Amino acid sequence: MALDGVYETVMKTAMGDQKITLTVTLDGDGWTGSQVSDKGSTDISKGTIDGNTLKWITKLSKPISMTLKNEATIEGDTLTGLANAGVFGKFVMTGRKVS
Repeated sequence: MALDGVYETVMKTAMGDQKITLTVTLDGDGWTGSQVSDKGSTDISKGTIDGNTLKWITKLSKPISMTLKNEATIEGDTLTGLANAGVFGKFVMTGRKVS
């Protein structure tokens, strides 16, 4: 299964739906990439892979400083997952591979 690619995702947050472009590039036993939204961009440098499940940490500075612990499973071109935002709860993430 080719996990590499660009995924257009939507995260259901307390501030409403957030559109995020997630780029995944396999790198040895893990992956690197980026996460881009209208709130900014963050590089992903230590993503892990377990089968077809990706895990990564995102450090945000806008609109407030927070760390998200993300986990998403890819089935075909579909991505589904959760972002754990600590005291803010868990946000559902869905998306599709676009390239």
